[in-house]
Amino acid sequence: MPYRIEKDSLGEVQVPADKLWGAQTQRACQNFCIGEERMPTPIIHAIATVKNAAAQANCECGTLPPDKAELISRCCELILQGKLDNHFPLHVWQTGSGTQTNMNVNEVVSNWAEIEKHGRIDGFVRYVHPNDDVNKSQSTNDVFPSALRIAAALQVDQHLLPALRELMSTLNLKSKEFADIIQIGRTHLMDATPITLGQEFSGYADQIRHDIESIEMALKHTMELPIGGTAVGTGLNTPKGYTEAVIRHINALTKLTFTPSDNRFEAMASHDSLSELSASFRRCAISLMKIANDFRLLGSGPRCGIGELQLPTNEPGSSIMPGKVNPTQCEALTMVCAQVIGNDTAITIGAMQGHLELNVFMPLIGRNIMESIVLLTDAVNSFNTHCVSGVQPCKEMIQKNLDHSLMLVTALNPHIGYAKAAEIAQHAHREHTTLKEAAVTLGYVSEADFDAWVSPEKMVGQNDISK
Repeated sequence: MPYRIEKDSLGEVQVPADKLWGAQTQRACQNFCIGEERMPTPIIHAIATVKNAAAQANCECGTLPPDKAELISRCCELILQGKLDNHFPLHVWQTGSGTQTNMNVNEVVSNWAEIEKHGRIDGFVRYVHPNDDVNKSQSTNDVFPSALRIAAALQVDQHLLPALRELMSTLNLKSKEFADIIQIGRTHLMDATPITLGQEFSGYADQIRHDIESIEMALKHTMELPIGGTAVGTGLNTPKGYTEAVIRHINALTKLTFTPSDNRFEAMASHDSLSELSASFRRCAISLMKIANDFRLLGSGPRCGIGELQLPTNEPGSSIMPGKVNPTQCEALTMVCAQVIGNDTAITIGAMQGHLELNVFMPLIGRNIMESIVLLTDAVNSFNTHCVSGVQPCKEMIQKNLDHSLMLVTALNPHIGYAKAAEIAQHAHREHTTLKEAAVTLGYVSEADFDAWVSPEKMVGQNDISK
């Protein structure tokens, strides 16, 4: 393989001739062959956003010539367009600060600028230096945590929240569509008093609404950036006005509103805000697990289960049992929920590793945050499109189960008392009769009173699901 010689503070290194990275990236390729997970592209792009903003801020502050700032910005724009993605080879499992990935971006920008300026890379001399120019007024210790927050905020704003809002909208529509369908409620997986299917779906919609609110609240802290803190939070080697300028340019590039950290020592030494964001994903996963499990319970059968929901028939469900169809979207979603909860556990452990002035589990935190966002977004979109949108009630089964429920007897409590009502239910169950027949046989209620008092329509209460 053709190669060129690059040099860093430790000496010379052979680098593939067709790649834009430099000596430090190449050393990391050799020293961190751990796993298969590459640093997530959104994090690379977020670092490029920071580099672009920093170059413009340094130029404004008079510490970087305009032509160098322009070269850096142009390369960063190409990175954001995905045109240089194959020049970022590093794995997640590297130094806990993310230094190798930060230098990977610095070297790619520097070498790209060298080709633009001189038409080639000579391996030793740089017009735009990776440390002195691309990394000016920065340290990995403020760049990487800022990039994690930028990447997370962008992915949540552009992908996860829209997916959740769409699911909430579909659930609300189904709630209204099913508003007049009365089914038997279930607690402890056992028959309970009636509820409308619309009321049940309104509960699902409100779970998602609260999840959205939780994520939005966590985003407020996530969007406080420690950029400008450099090595330990003091801002060493930054010009006056740099932090305000770089944040302003980040906001212009992302179209979001990031703010400087109130305390950069806190934001660099700990990642509590990212832990909080992950916790909001965990909450969302818990909600989705409940909803998906309810769908497959209510859709179980079709003849020997509850069978009150008809889930969309998307694909054959068995390689041996002809005609079998399974709740596959529910299964995929619940597996994603388990993974997101596992990711949160790893993030929680990672967030504990803020020793003195730096947390050195940032690649782990970033990788898991990105995966949780992607998995939740894709699974929610899939579940909404291929399951929730097409779910329909099985009205005959719903009515059959409602008619056979013993818990309708609860409506008799105010009239004859709990003990007599319980006796009616036990008699009906033991003798395989209806509640009405049992009540009349025992002499506790007349047929007319039973019909007046035991009405599922009256038992569902206030059916306001208009929110």
